[in-house]
Amino acid sequence: MRIGIDARELCGRATGAGRYLGGLLSAWASDEQARRHSFVLYTPESLTIRLDARRFPTRLVPRAPGVWWEQVRLPRVAATDHLDLFFAPAYTAPLALRVPTVVAIHDVSFVAHPEWFTTREGIRRRWLTRRAAQKARAVLTISNFSRDELIARLGVPAARIHVVPPGISARSASVSTPDEPRVLFVGSIFNRRHVPDLIRAFAAVARAHPRAWLDIVGDNRSHPRQDLRRTIEAEQIADRVRCRWFVPDADLQSLYARARAFVFLSEYEGLGLTPLEALAAGAPPVLLDTPVAHESCGDAAVYVPMNDIPAAARALERALFDEPTRARVLAAAPQVLAKYDWPRLARETMAVLESAAR
Repeated sequence: MRIGIDARELCGRATGAGRYLGGLLSAWASDEQARRHSFVLYTPESLTIRLDARRFPTRLVPRAPGVWWEQVRLPRVAATDHLDLFFAPAYTAPLALRVPTVVAIHDVSFVAHPEWFTTREGIRRRWLTRRAAQKARAVLTISNFSRDELIARLGVPAARIHVVPPGISARSASVSTPDEPRVLFVGSIFNRRHVPDLIRAFAAVARAHPRAWLDIVGDNRSHPRQDLRRTIEAEQIADRVRCRWFVPDADLQSLYARARAFVFLSEYEGLGLTPLEALAAGAPPVLLDTPVAHESCGDAAVYVPMNDIPAAARALERALFDEPTRARVLAAAPQVLAKYDWPRLARETMAVLESAAR
């Protein structure tokens, strides 16, 4: 089988869907089932990850990687490549392709909470994702929560949805127990992740613990725009917080290894990968008490109610300093993390693609 893949998420600095696709391709590179098939990666520019060019040849389709590229430029090129199937790993797919498609839809936040998106972006996402889901032979998603959302909000038939959790990348060379009370947040900054509340909760901890430190890593994509710097200055903790919109993988590994706690106060996620990466590195996560957070982390987290900054501060104190709480969370980690395995993702995803092609 000849499989075409939209690989534009691997251009530039890959986050989210790009890390999902990169991990999947890396696992397919050594998977015997995947070796029976050939692949063509479509990209508007050179990829930023290393792949075996013989296993994963790249077709360069120049132009800005937006809707026109996806819906007009890519189909014209792919039509000459004799594909048997097209895989779209990030919400939408070329609607004009005349081969079966499989699309991965990780969440439907743009349907559930349109207020978090600009009018134009929200309309584009809702229309294209809905059409891609209607056209696809199969829809992949990463949690039971997202499966239920796809059924309820996009009307996707349950029989066409396949839940395949992603793998967790090793972000720390070894699990350690840092002495310094460092707190970490990693992820694109959306309104739903309540980063200003994290800053305010950390400020309460910082006032009681002079050595406490907060690292925030993520591009600010909030709408309406959240001014994190103003919040930090209002809490008078500018010398205790460092914000970076992106760090290389080696630096990110170091941040995970040095973190004693991880905070991710998100009210809506398809899954939430960075709390799991933190857990794998030995940092107990503090999460909002939501169904998907419990599905992903189970007992391996400290949970807090939404819009309760004092409760978040108390939970952060426990994750940083209360040894019984830390021991309980970390003891539950191996069973939780066993669900998130790249080779299993590769096998189960390939099985869905093969079935869709038939």
